[in-house]
Amino acid sequence: MASLKEYRDERLKKLEALKKLGVNPYPAHTEVAQYSGHNHLAEDIKKNYQANAGKETVVAGRIVSLRPHGKIAFITVREQWETVQLFLQEDKLKGANYQNSELNFENLNLLDLGDIIEAKGILAKSRTDEITIEVSQLRLLTKSLRPMPSLQDGFTNKEERLRRRYIDINVNQDVYERFIRRSKFWQAHRDFLNKHGFIEINTPVLEHTTGGADANPFVTHMDALGQDFYLRISQELPLKRLLGGGYNKVYDIGPRFRNENYSDEHLPEHTAMEWYWAYADAEDGKKFIVDLFRYVYQQVYGTLQFKIRGFEVDLAKDWYEIDYEQVIREQYDLDVFTCTLDKVKAKLAEHKLEVEKSENVARGIDKLWKKYRATVAGPAFLVNMPVHLKPLAKIDSKNPKIVEHFHPVMAGSELGNGYSELNDPIDQLNRFMEQQNMRDAGDKEAQMLDIDYVEMLEYGMPPACGYGHSERNFWFFEDVTAREGVPFPQLRTEIDEVTKAIYPQIFSRKHPKSK
Repeated sequence: MASLKEYRDERLKKLEALKKLGVNPYPAHTEVAQYSGHNHLAEDIKKNYQANAGKETVVAGRIVSLRPHGKIAFITVREQWETVQLFLQEDKLKGANYQNSELNFENLNLLDLGDIIEAKGILAKSRTDEITIEVSQLRLLTKSLRPMPSLQDGFTNKEERLRRRYIDINVNQDVYERFIRRSKFWQAHRDFLNKHGFIEINTPVLEHTTGGADANPFVTHMDALGQDFYLRISQELPLKRLLGGGYNKVYDIGPRFRNENYSDEHLPEHTAMEWYWAYADAEDGKKFIVDLFRYVYQQVYGTLQFKIRGFEVDLAKDWYEIDYEQVIREQYDLDVFTCTLDKVKAKLAEHKLEVEKSENVARGIDKLWKKYRATVAGPAFLVNMPVHLKPLAKIDSKNPKIVEHFHPVMAGSELGNGYSELNDPIDQLNRFMEQQNMRDAGDKEAQMLDIDYVEMLEYGMPPACGYGHSERNFWFFEDVTAREGVPFPQLRTEIDEVTKAIYPQIFSRKHPKSK
């Protein structure tokens, strides 16, 4: 079997032959975009065949099959994973205008699988009743220099697929369709929120002080101001500043960054949504989230019943509540309000969970909860967490030890975080200071003291409910890992030996990315 370099060298020869003919192998203009006839998308050509049979049409796509038979040839092009057959005849494909990137029948030998072409002709059916375009004009739009691998060729290595996702999308239709669903996932959120009177306002990615979550931030430097900035870990505090500014319903969908390890459920960079609703509380928020989940997943998947990680989840069912204090007491015989760090460490060891050097009561109990959470099918809401675990949430009016909050829980995982927002500036400052003390003691995920946010609260922010979740929800319902759930996950930079051999003019020198 020929090597990649040999295949590429052969295609380079064809590229030169095309140029000698006067063909531009990479033209800017296409007739597909401007064509005045009926729809040119491959799917629409097939769907609307009866209405357009016998009419001229145009289609563009990647060659996936090329079958010459003497004075005729068949080409199959694929466009957005829909295919159309082209029928070419020698006597009807001549007199090409090479300056327009057109090709004659005799030039078909300069085409390869993977090339992107445009074909114009009459819409008809073949003798085998296959929808076909009888081509009168053939143009080359893109000359492919590398053959597209296939699953049959062994393009199954997960690391390789993630590194060259553009190939993965081309050869794995399920991956291609996954990212269409990902787009629909966020569009459905926007549609639902907009329909309920929310407005989308994008908030800064670079922040002087970052907060709104327990996470370790990325640090960068802005030369123009001569100061370090953090990449946001949450949209929460800027959005609540907008509530203080007079907006009643706001949301933001965009990237956030957490300088933490990769896992099957977490990525350092990911897309997230947060909304904030003035004059609502956690009870209002829970009802709203049930409706949001049902709307989004019905729109994306057309069903509310799912099998996820061994669990059967029915979003149409009534959601029940899990009391945090009660489940920790029943499962681990610990009082979340009074237990000591030594008791928490003992329980962690007993259940074979990691005990860190900088362990504290809050983090330790959270690990125990997560062990139990892995058994929960849901859909449910986790409620009644202690005040010290939720530094931005309002204290429950009936029990000063807990806050008004809710976490959607299903199939062993928490899928969001919502609560009645704390708007008491003095209480907020005290809780910020507690978090800062934890941070100074070595807890890198504890929240920073944001004095500007406290000042905003002193001017007055209405009572409100806020909620956020990330695209982890999408990965979860797709039942894929985090890296599989995004188009281009971050990976350690590597350049393979084949690429180094193909570009010796670059890699014969010392190159920082070739190590």
